[in-house]
Amino acid sequence: MATSHDELAGVVDLFGALTPGELREALSELAFKAGREANEEAISGRIAAATEAYALVESEEGGETLLVPGPTAFPELPPDATDLPHIMSVPERSVDRDALGERLIEELLAAAEASDEDAERAELREVSYDVEAWAAVDASEVRSRLD
Repeated sequence: MATSHDELAGVVDLFGALTPGELREALSELAFKAGREANEEAISGRIAAATEAYALVESEEGGETLLVPGPTAFPELPPDATDLPHIMSVPERSVDRDALGERLIEELLAAAEASDEDAERAELREVSYDVEAWAAVDASEVRSRLD
């Protein structure tokens, strides 16, 4: 079952925030509903790729790691995802998006300093604009460093 970054973000958005384990469970449930067997390694790889692309963002809240839809995501629900809240028991959670945005700015600044590839620098520039639209933060310093 191929799941796009936006679909992963859509599943997370359905709940507000999920732990990585809960997201793996949700994707396993969707695979089952589609008549397929879940491939845990592939699921973990898709989650990691979505996190690397800023479609999902990790947050530490109350001693646990949570995933939230990130600044590059356009959350959309994969088939049968609307059934997940009836299948899974997930507590309500909230994440301070602005604080998370500030952390992302720091990560982007570090990545900008370390990057020497034009394509990667262009991608970081695009992500900086996405972060500004996603949270109440100013990413102009990231773009200045990329220049």
